[in-house]
Amino acid sequence: MSQLNSQYLSEVTTQWLIAKGYSLEDLNQPGENGDTALMKATREGVYAVVKELIDVGVDINARNSDRNNALWFACFGNHYDLINLLLAVKINIDNQNDNGATVLMYAASAGKTEVIKLLLQHHPNLTLKNLDDYKAIDFASNVEVLRILKNATK
Repeated sequence: MSQLNSQYLSEVTTQWLIAKGYSLEDLNQPGENGDTALMKATREGVYAVVKELIDVGVDINARNSDRNNALWFACFGNHYDLINLLLAVKINIDNQNDNGATVLMYAASAGKTEVIKLLLQHHPNLTLKNLDDYKAIDFASNVEVLRILKNATK
């Protein structure tokens, strides 16, 4: 990321980056566990920082040491506004981490019904399998999740 782009960051975002130990010289710099500033801000649910980082052109599909992208953290934290934002800028909804898991598989296993409904609006690949050969529907942790995923596969 060029220095040019970081000059357009607000004072709030600049201070957030500095406080979290990220460089203003490289906005895609990996931090702890390989998490970029975008991932960290998403995990913390800081919409303004996430939006600004996207607007200056950070790599939205960067992956951390576990090979998760920022969408994983938005889903994990039930940050619906960030899920919508990341999907609107075409983050890879079908990213598979080092276990082959997608965000849809994670949401199914965690019983995150609203997250699943939101993800399904963006047409994730329902046939992807993790390293153990399981699809998202195989992770359905409750009847409602199972019903939603069954209906999505029809």
